Formats: sequence, C-alpha cells, structure tokens
Amino acid sequence: MSLNKKSVDDINVKGKRVLCRCDFNVPLKEGKITDENRLVAALPTIKKLIADGGRVILCSHLGKPKGEPKPELSLAPVAARLSELLGQEVKFAADPEVVGPNAKAAVEAMQDGDVILLENTRYRVEETKNGEAFSKELASLCDVFVNDAFGTAHRAHCSNVGVAQLVDTAVVGYLMQKEIDFLGNAVENPVRPFVAILGGAKVADKLNVISNLLEKCDTLIIGGGMAYTFLKAKGYETGTSLVDEEKIGYCKEMMEKAEKLGKTLLLPVDTTVADAFPTPIDAEISVEVCASNAIAADKMGLDIGTKTAEAYAQAVKSAKTVVWNGPMGVFENPILAKGTIAVAKALAETDATTIIGGGDSAAAVNQLGFGDKMSHISTGGGASLEFLEGKELPGVAAANDK
Repeated sequence: MSLNKKSVDDINVKGKRVLCRCDFNVPLKEGKITDENRLVAALPTIKKLIADGGRVILCSHLGKPKGEPKPELSLAPVAARLSELLGQEVKFAADPEVVGPNAKAAVEAMQDGDVILLENTRYRVEETKNGEAFSKELASLCDVFVNDAFGTAHRAHCSNVGVAQLVDTAVVGYLMQKEIDFLGNAVENPVRPFVAILGGAKVADKLNVISNLLEKCDTLIIGGGMAYTFLKAKGYETGTSLVDEEKIGYCKEMMEKAEKLGKTLLLPVDTTVADAFPTPIDAEISVEVCASNAIAADKMGLDIGTKTAEAYAQAVKSAKTVVWNGPMGVFENPILAKGTIAVAKALAETDATTIIGGGDSAAAVNQLGFGDKMSHISTGGGASLEFLEGKELPGVAAANDK
C-alpha cells in the first residue's frame, strides 16, 4: 500500500478557492464544545492554506442529523471557536441547504487568506449516499479540493469522494497524510518485531483485522471481551462472560493460522471476574482474579488479570512497532481499567513506534493521561480498523496520485 497521494505541499493555491473537508465532528454540550482535539488537529492544514494565499472554504459533518437541518447540530459553535484558535475570522455560512445564498455570497466576497465554514454537510440527505447533485454544488464553490478528514475516509460521501471526482485537483491534508504514513507503513512495512494488540468487546467487529494482522505481525495479543470467545474455543469454561457462539469456529481457525504461520498469539492466562457487569458502568464492584481456565460458571470476565497484564507489557518491551486497537477490559470503571492501564503504560515507556487505532483505545490512552507518549493516535476508529484490515479507503483513493 504505497499511498503516493498528492498533498497540500504539492500544490499552489494562491488566489484559488480551496474546499477543505475537515473532521469537526466534536462533542457538544448545550452548544459548547467539550473536546476540541479534532479542531486543533485540523489547524496545520488550514494555516498552510491561509499562508499560501488560498481562499479557504471549510466543510464537515457533525453528528447524525440524517438529512435535515437540526439547530443543535449546527457548526456555528465550531466557526466561533476556530476563529479564536486561528486568530482570524472564520465566517459561518448559515444555509440549511449547505450550499445556499449565504455560502455563495461569502465565497464571492472572499479575498486571499480568508476562511469560511459551511453548515453541517449531513443536513443534506444526499451527503451519505454520495448523490451527484450535492457533490456538484460543493464542486461549484471551489477550484481545489483538500481532504483532511480521516475519520470519514472509509465512507464514500459527497463531501469527501463525490466532490473529489468533480475537481481537477484533489489532494490530502497534513492530518490525512500522517494517518496514511503511520497506519500504512505500520501494516505494510513495519520495523520488526511488530506487535499488534486487539481488544474491545466483539470478535465479529474485528474478524478481518485479526486475519490480516496475523499475516503482517510477529505477535498478536488478544484482550477485552473478545478474548472469551477464544478461551471458549480452547475448551475453557467462560462463565457468564461475553462469548460470540457463532465465532468459536473462527477463533479456532485463527489459532491454527497463527501456528501455521509461526506467529505468537497471546491470550489471557488469567482474568479479572465479578458477579455481573457494573451498573452504572463506573460503580463500585468487587472483583477477583482467577486463571483463565478456572472461571466459575456464575462469574463474568471483565478485564485481563495481573499475570496477563505483565506478560502483555513484556511482549511490548521487545517490539519496534506496536499497533493497539481496543481496550483490555471495561476501562470506564477504575477497578476494571488495570489491564488497559498496564498496556498503555508499557506503550508509553517503549521507544518503539506506537500507533493507537482510534475509537475506544484513543479515548482510553487520552483519559488515562498517556496520549502525549504515543507516536500516533488515529483520529478515526472505523477508518483505522478498515485500514488495518487492508481495505482501500474511498476517501484516500479519491485523491490525485503523485
């Protein structure tokens, strides 16, 4: 996967209208942005386009308005906060149809280095269906298209794929470039030993990822809820733990595949169990640690055990490249976060290239305070998973090749 895509460094945008697709899908509470990581991540590309004298038209989706204008999902608060972060006005084009009179007038009046933000692209029903009419309207606003939204790169929508096919110049931004470099190189061309860590609840979500990574990595570590289906496949009692009965055969196949390829597949040797899942999720809970082949019939496994945490940390120490996707247990509960913390700590302390594949794992390392110790934290959960599966991402494919 040598993703030789043109980036913002390969083009000259002076005096040109540049439509830049960002990922401003930020959490909002009563109209206030509660986590602005995604805004900050977009700044280098936006600043580059401004500095080069482009006329910068930003667009993004926010939440799931499902094709109709919903005031609580307006990007107006994003325009306000971006104006502060950039130190210049980001003019907001408040059109319920996204490309409407406000947007057109604002683009008409632009000078080099100006910035405007369009309304939530998902106000339009065509957006998620990649409908041609909306793609054409977006394309009519610009001379150049820049895609910097990795979080939606695995979806073919109007604002990332449709519009790219209608303009002569379509390139990737810095954030997208970084994702391609880190994730692409890790999977296709890793410095070895390459250790992959997969967690999270369901085996079903990661079928192709498990299979693809077994071929690429030296050691595959399994934790989280999905580990219990593997333990069941080994013939162990798993109590009331989460088990995907339909995937037991698949887990057996993967264990055989690892053996055939001479790869190390690590499963929990011990597990942290409780009587039931905590409700609420962060409630006080009484737990014990038992061997993975000795889970009582009435107990539920909710985190890896202490010996497993040590073994997994040890495996990370020898690695040169580590990719981690999915927590080791119910990390939202402090008592059940120990396994996830142990793995995060091991990644924070290694000199290896450490790549966190978005979603829950990204939330976990950030919440636990290890974020700045990782080489790269992906901004896209679903997109990074499809990347790790070896799939081509439509949003990346649509950009011009070098």
